[in-house]
Amino acid sequence: MRQRAFATLDVFTTRRFAGNPLAVVLDGEGLSDDAMLAVTREFNLSETVFVLPARHGGERAFIRIFTPGKELPFAGHPTVGTATLLALRDNAGGVGREHFTLGEKVGPVPCAARVDGDASGFAAFTLPKPPETLGVYDDDAGLAEALGVSRDVIGFGSHRPSLFSAGVPFPLIPLSSRAAVDSARLAPEAFARVARGPGDDHVFVYCKEPVEAGHHYYARMFAPGFGIAEDPATGAAVAAFAGAIMTFEKPDDGSHRFIIEQGYAMGRPSDIELTLHVDNGALSRASIGGAAVVVTEGVIFA
Repeated sequence: MRQRAFATLDVFTTRRFAGNPLAVVLDGEGLSDDAMLAVTREFNLSETVFVLPARHGGERAFIRIFTPGKELPFAGHPTVGTATLLALRDNAGGVGREHFTLGEKVGPVPCAARVDGDASGFAAFTLPKPPETLGVYDDDAGLAEALGVSRDVIGFGSHRPSLFSAGVPFPLIPLSSRAAVDSARLAPEAFARVARGPGDDHVFVYCKEPVEAGHHYYARMFAPGFGIAEDPATGAAVAAFAGAIMTFEKPDDGSHRFIIEQGYAMGRPSDIELTLHVDNGALSRASIGGAAVVVTEGVIFA
């Protein structure tokens, strides 16, 4: 057991006590899987990152990501928060920009980070895997029962309930209004009856009725399978959501920037920036970005 430096950040926000909290243990070397899970449960946040030495010259660091329930091969707000924190430490209180790769279990994740001061910045990463469709849900009545909403609010425009993955599978359930999204309550046992496979123990619900002008979608994410009742911001879900936008919105060739609001219903407003690059009608590249601010620093004995 030794002292290990850590920091906590609020991610996908420019102000403290909003966004999605993240713990980053800066020295995770020598910790077993069980120890990492125990430390994660001690922090009791949606995710905790353990920074490990780079495995080769192409990595800035290798990171492992845990929720209170399990390890994830990839996640968005841990990637954004860790990239911002490492850039802050590299710049030692100055301002600047960096490009580096974080190793994650999903594969290499290219990151770009901007340091805005001694405790805040912005980071974006290129999706390590393109989103892929894993199927659709065709039982609107079952979905309505599982979410505690009426059947007639399931879907809007061309958007239909679907299952996509960009490293982690996410059920993506469109609802017709922000009121419907706010009223949703996940009943895991009922949702299991309409499940399509792995990933059906968490649900991303969304609508096209954001709170703020200039934003594009409003969402919530329930994740009891991760040990999280509700997550304030879920970058990996937004990575999967890129597939839904491509499928249902069919954006024209060029670059498209979307802001997805999440966490507003929890009092932890989070703004997730999703950028899609479309060539010949297909997604050629996508990135997710957001601001982050350091909240605490200290040591943990582990």
